[in-house]
Parts: sequence; C-alpha cells; structure tokens
Amino acid sequence: MSFSLKGKRALITGSSRGIGSAIAIELAKAGAKVILHCSGETNKAEAVRDKIVKNGGVVENIISANLLKPENTEIIAHHAGEIDILVLNASLQYRKKWNEITTEEFYDQINCNLLSSMRLIQLFAPHMKNQKWGRIITIGSVQEAKPHPDMLVYSASKAAQTNMVKSLAQQFAVDGITVNNVAPGVIYTDRNVDALSNPDYAAKVVNSIPAGYYGEKEDCVGIVVLLSSEEGRYITGQSIYVDGGKSL
Repeated sequence: MSFSLKGKRALITGSSRGIGSAIAIELAKAGAKVILHCSGETNKAEAVRDKIVKNGGVVENIISANLLKPENTEIIAHHAGEIDILVLNASLQYRKKWNEITTEEFYDQINCNLLSSMRLIQLFAPHMKNQKWGRIITIGSVQEAKPHPDMLVYSASKAAQTNMVKSLAQQFAVDGITVNNVAPGVIYTDRNVDALSNPDYAAKVVNSIPAGYYGEKEDCVGIVVLLSSEEGRYITGQSIYVDGGKSL
C-alpha cells in the first residue's frame, strides 16, 4: 500500500504549529499539494511551508483568518479554491472552572471548534460531491470520552463535533466522501508544554495513560494520511482515538 495523495489538494486549518503542522508536513510527503492556515501567525506558517518545500513538497498557499469569527471561513474558501481533503484542526480551549466561564469565552470556543468547522464543510463539500470523492477529517480530543473538569466548553464542543461527523458520514457516503474524527489524547505540543513542565502534574498525567507516556504530534499523522487516502475509502463516521489508551 502506498497511501499516495498525488494529485490531491489538502487544506489543514490551524497548521502553523502543533498537530496541524505535523499533519500538513506528512500529507505533503504523501504527495498532496497543501494549503496552510493560521489565525495570524504567518511567520510560523511560513516556517512550516519552508520545511515542506525543503522536503520536496508543495505548499500552494498560506491563508490567515481568525476562526473565532465564523464569517472568516469565506476568506479561507475564497483563497483556497476547490479542495479534495479538508482537515479541521483549528481549535480553542480555555482552562476555567464552570462558574468562571464568560459568555464571550463560551461563544469563542463554540465558534472556533464547531460552527467554523460546519461552515467550512458547507463551503468545500459541494465540490467533493460533484467529483464523487472527498475526505473530511476533524481533529477532536480524548475529552470527548473523558472531559477535563476545567475545560467544560471545549470538551462539549468536541463531543458535538463527533456527532456532526457521524451525521455527515451518513449523508455523504453515497457521494464517495468519507467523514471521520481523529481524537488525540495528551500530546506534547506548545499548548500543553506549560502544564506538563510541572513534574507533579506530568506524573499524574502519565499515570492516567495505560501506555505510560504522553504522545508527540507525529503520533497523530499516520491515521490522518490513511483516512485521506484511497486505502481509507471504507472507513467513515468513526472517531479514532490516538491516546495511548487514555479513553479506556
């Protein structure tokens, strides 16, 4: 099996760093022409682009648009054009107690993690339907199964996203479009580096993972390449945990 993505165009939201950047790099290695997205950190996105190009890959565009405002999905669609693979990785989380969350913080997370994803699907899926081929992959979280007590809205938005995936998978299957969710566990990225730098907290986290260690962003990319490829054509409507067993 080659898992070749040659001839495919892929958009990865939130691909200037973390898991999104690792996914973009690997999709490009598999032959896809990638479009990077950031919320304003163009220098970081440019660094990802340079790495992809150095490895012989192709980056067609870098699009900057803040998905806290769902209307900015139109900017992404305008600059991206027609795509074959849509990876919805951009997300926002606030660590706050249930009685500390503001209305603004609630809507920021819902807008970025759920509504913007839905709008991007509405914008890009028609082309996929017309060509009878497409791949939509959302990046969820182990919090769908085991919500963090201080991330009420984030975990709720990720659980809702997974149900959206299951609904869309049923509607799109006849058109050759697969829709799946990849749910990472504790992954060592810049989002978690501060928390995991505390030895006591890091030990507690590791003890909660059957595998006995937390993951790296590269651990999440293999399954995304599979789901994006022709070899993944019979997988749809699934939420696949990449978490060392933490969701068990």
